[in-house]
Amino acid sequence: MVIVTFPDRKTAEIAIGFLLGRLSGRLLRSGECILPEAALEALGQRGLPFTVSGKATYDQEMAAIRSAASFPVIQQWRRIRCASRTR
Repeated sequence: MVIVTFPDRKTAEIAIGFLLGRLSGRLLRSGECILPEAALEALGQRGLPFTVSGKATYDQEMAAIRSAASFPVIQQWRRIRCASRTR
């Protein structure tokens, strides 16, 4: 996994729209993206400009995985718990 930045917001939206459904990745609030190395070739073939900031650390990858799944699971658990109390 590598950290990639795009020169502007429009390019980032086009790139993410292109990669959506093809490869997994994570978009950070800072505007950086954590993408697999295969995404670099796909973006290059598409002609989209980007800058590779470096390899993602293990902590960054795990934080992206944890934060992506944990919020919906917690919300669903709260709804189930609250619904069972009202019965």
